[in-house]
Amino acid sequence: MPVLDNFFKSAFTVDNVIFGFDDGDLKVLLIKRNEEPFYNLWGLPGYFVYQDEDLDDAAYRVLLEITGLKNVYLEQVNTFGKVDRHPSGRVITVAYFSLIKIGDYNQFQPASIAEEIKWHSVSKLNELAFDHNEILQACFNRLKRRVRSYPVGFELLPPKFTLTELQHLYEAILEVNLDKRNFRKKILSMNLIVDLKESQEGVAHRPARLYKFDKEKYEAFTAEGFNFEL
Repeated sequence: MPVLDNFFKSAFTVDNVIFGFDDGDLKVLLIKRNEEPFYNLWGLPGYFVYQDEDLDDAAYRVLLEITGLKNVYLEQVNTFGKVDRHPSGRVITVAYFSLIKIGDYNQFQPASIAEEIKWHSVSKLNELAFDHNEILQACFNRLKRRVRSYPVGFELLPPKFTLTELQHLYEAILEVNLDKRNFRKKILSMNLIVDLKESQEGVAHRPARLYKFDKEKYEAFTAEGFNFEL
């Protein structure tokens, strides 16, 4: 029979992948670590789970303590448990991800292990702490799958947006160039967005028409799913 004490020598952490969208670019929220291991390296907001704490509670607590963010929806994605993923010993982490509007969550309060908090372009990331590049990629892949079946990407846009902004969002997530005419035809055929009969203000180019999401249809699509194949 195995000695039970041997099974109580591992630690658990939670890591939060927070996606945002700004100026046509998909971004992720990272912290610059101010403690070892990986001192002064960028990584995901994450930390250890207390012995008397549920995983979901830990994810929300860690996000609040490190970044000051609260009332953010978090969804559990996967577990990462390579034996050597943490230099201090056996540490298993559970990854969570979220989609937020950058304009609503752009004030941070660095604390705990975070020296600095900053949005980074997903397409221009360097090496992150621990196995956080792998964790980020897993969450990014989940987002790519979701955006084709649920209107989750819309949660990244401001209340009023242009069709070009919406197209750029899908292009950033799917990492493809979409045909403008086909994209607009597809979107408008869903009757998911409402023409506000308003145009942009204070722009150097020709003002574009503004739209918003139909809340009831948006919630129906979120619950039932839809097929977004172009």
